[in-house]
Amino acid sequence: MSTLPVLAGAIIMGDLIAALLFLRLWRRVNDRLFLFFSGAFALMALHQGILAAADIPHEERSWVYLIRLVAFSLIILAILLKNTESRGNDRE
Repeated sequence: MSTLPVLAGAIIMGDLIAALLFLRLWRRVNDRLFLFFSGAFALMALHQGILAAADIPHEERSWVYLIRLVAFSLIILAILLKNTESRGNDRE
């Protein structure tokens, strides 16, 4: 029995837990940075789930890689928006 499905399941579980924790932080603090991070981790869990279910040998050559690209783009966008938002508040 291969350990790869077990590891994929552990990664999916970790990503979903991170997504739920960030979602809870967003509801508590109401900062959209946490909402973006929650969405990014949910996309990473989806990405890993598709990879595990479809058994894609070369991830970088498939359309599934675009899900990871969107997830990391969400993280970068969240950081950029947070930085520009805090600079705008400093001017007041």
